[in-house]
Amino acid sequence: MTALTPWTMAPVISGPWTVAPEPAGSPDARALWAAYYTEVSDRWFRLHHGSDTPPGELERGIAADDGPGQLVAPRGLLLVARLAGRASGTAGLALLEPGTAELRRVFVHPSARGERGGSALMAAVDPAAGALGATRLVLDTRHDLVESHRLYERHGFTRIEAYNEGLYAERWYAKRLAPAES
Repeated sequence: MTALTPWTMAPVISGPWTVAPEPAGSPDARALWAAYYTEVSDRWFRLHHGSDTPPGELERGIAADDGPGQLVAPRGLLLVARLAGRASGTAGLALLEPGTAELRRVFVHPSARGERGGSALMAAVDPAAGALGATRLVLDTRHDLVESHRLYERHGFTRIEAYNEGLYAERWYAKRLAPAES
């Protein structure tokens, strides 16, 4: 019998959603990353400057991000959620140390919100993290991303003390994973 790895996982089907690993550099993954970055950057700029992110700043931020490189085998992966076949959400996992994976870039495109895409992604995260060897998940987020707080808490995450000093990290969560089935 072949051991389960995140890259041999069957897609997770949750209602109308299908969630499966995908290369972080794929066209769909890059488009979702740009939409994610634009949204969180614009929200931050509106909160702190009263305007959307200046176009040049937005382009530089998207181009400078090294996140996709951290979401590749053997220490990470990117899950892409599809609604009716259309790439509409992402969740990334990156091993920080043996047994601990960080959840990153949980995002559902605005056009697909209200369809339980966040829950579909979260249903796929635990088995994917377990396949990476993680027994614990951690994440950081910002105070203003209140929708994410509710999602994480609904899916078993609890608040913890800071585990990193990320520039935009303002709230930290963790979750123990159920032991993998043999």
